[in-house]
Amino acid sequence: MNDTSAVKDALRRQQIETPSWAYGNSGTRFKVFAQRGVPRTPQEKIDDAAQVHRFTGVAPSVAVHIPWDRVDDYAALAAHAKERGVRIGAVNTNVFQDDDYMLGSVTNPDPAVRRKALDHLLEAVDIMDQTGSRDLKLWFSDGTNYPGQDDIRTRQDRMAEALAAVYERLGDDQRFLLEYKLFEPAFYMTDLPDWGASYAHCLKLGPKAQVVVDTGHHAPGTNIEFIVAFLLREGKLGGFDFNSRFYADDDLMVGAADPFQLFRIMYEVVRGGGYDAYAGGGTPPHTPREKSGGAGVAFMLDQCHNIEPKIQGQIRSVMNVQEATAKALLVDAGALRSAQESGDVLEANAVFMDAYNTDVRPLLAELREEMGLHPDPVAAYKASGYYERIAEERKDGQAAGWGA
Repeated sequence: MNDTSAVKDALRRQQIETPSWAYGNSGTRFKVFAQRGVPRTPQEKIDDAAQVHRFTGVAPSVAVHIPWDRVDDYAALAAHAKERGVRIGAVNTNVFQDDDYMLGSVTNPDPAVRRKALDHLLEAVDIMDQTGSRDLKLWFSDGTNYPGQDDIRTRQDRMAEALAAVYERLGDDQRFLLEYKLFEPAFYMTDLPDWGASYAHCLKLGPKAQVVVDTGHHAPGTNIEFIVAFLLREGKLGGFDFNSRFYADDDLMVGAADPFQLFRIMYEVVRGGGYDAYAGGGTPPHTPREKSGGAGVAFMLDQCHNIEPKIQGQIRSVMNVQEATAKALLVDAGALRSAQESGDVLEANAVFMDAYNTDVRPLLAELREEMGLHPDPVAAYKASGYYERIAEERKDGQAAGWGA
């Protein structure tokens, strides 16, 4: 797709979900640096997320995290989001912060702990019912630190049993996205260490179980775009947790370390039909092969802004995804295919690089003006006075989360 009007039409329909936890204080195991104006409640997190959508026009949903975003009335929380012009997106679970989970959650040797963890996962599906959310995000810190600590195969059996119970509880229009992580906090063996393990569990369960790719959860040098292409081909790519890494799971702003990688990933999403299914309007399907020919890929951010301003960091991240997507849409598919089929290695690479080297910022600025937005979302946010207002209003604490 190299027609700029078609590219703009596609970008106009893009949706990028921001995470509630990115608006609160966060840090490393060494230090959490507190900032002024961070949210004190789930409602204020949504208020801040609404600002990202206000200035970018493409961030209409916010992921929530339970129990950090626990409230008495989830329908009221969804109504609050609607009033602010956004909606509740994915519901994220937490089976890694309680003392009971020291030896694992759903794979723990203790059946009582496994039951506690499963009850929490099922509670999250209840919350989805109340908020109208489609996606349940599952990430497990489960694993072992030492050889022989527990039986690897038995832990996989326990994982499969828990996932099957959650799958059975899902409604027809709901799905779960199964995350994986190479290491940390388990240092010898992680129960879901890579895309293959996640894919195998999802494949056995059915179409409502899909893989989510966190771009920070791989060994150095991993070809993430291959994983994306493979999962799209199999109809099993449910979404992304976009962030950036230099060494491990750094959770930096997406595109910060390797913007070329982000472009390569987005090209495979476009090439595989995932972008068409998602940006084409409405709710992405969870049965990719039967609907739209695409994969219903959800573009979600998963970042912790430790030293950068929270809302500005999210706006910049959304813009980074937009820029990578625009470049991916500009790849001349016909010319690329012709060069590939003729074995012209250098021409194929030149076509690919020509799109990447295109400065798409003027195109996106023009698009924003057509959408009634300021061409520079960061400048518009800074000029809005929102931060100064919340810094004055929110002086008495912060919401639950990483920094609490």
